[in-house]
Amino acid sequence: MFTGIVEETGSVISFEAGEKAWRLVVEADEVAKDVKLGDSVAVNGCCLTVVSIEGRQIAFDLLEESVRLTSIQEVGPGGKVNLERALLPTTRMGGHFVSGHVDGMGRIEAIEPRGQDRFFRIKPDKENLKYIVHKGSITVDGISLTVAEVDEEGFAIWLIPHTMEVTNLHTKKPGDHVNLEYDLIAKYVEKLFAR
Repeated sequence: MFTGIVEETGSVISFEAGEKAWRLVVEADEVAKDVKLGDSVAVNGCCLTVVSIEGRQIAFDLLEESVRLTSIQEVGPGGKVNLERALLPTTRMGGHFVSGHVDGMGRIEAIEPRGQDRFFRIKPDKENLKYIVHKGSITVDGISLTVAEVDEEGFAIWLIPHTMEVTNLHTKKPGDHVNLEYDLIAKYVEKLFAR
């Protein structure tokens, strides 16, 4: 379980298909300090297991399905990824409950400066728009954000300068894909009412 409050951005060292799995190696400062083998780390919002640690380099193995269904497939050496370690019982909940199970991808349609802030317009798969509500929570590349606008085509978020500086969103451009995780509560409510 995560909060969607990104601890740092890491740099991708390598991302390659291996004999048994895809191997992602990321260099990090804060996250590498006390991470252990088997720990869960949200990488661009995707919950991954630490399989190797060498100094500041942390390695993760990914299933073929994780590569296919997330924007991780577009990250190459030198790319920036958002990192967050799993919650501790003493962690402050600054964001919202985030499972690290990516529901799908969205495509950035627009990024516009609005004063000192940035406006992002994102188009998800149409069938998932039902989980997005005005002023509700959304996780974009592992970042807990508030939905500013939503319509039948997509949604918008506003980012303060701090979020742009401490996450990978400053590297994004229109046409790029981002990982999306919809609010857990909405998915449980849908399941309960479907019965």
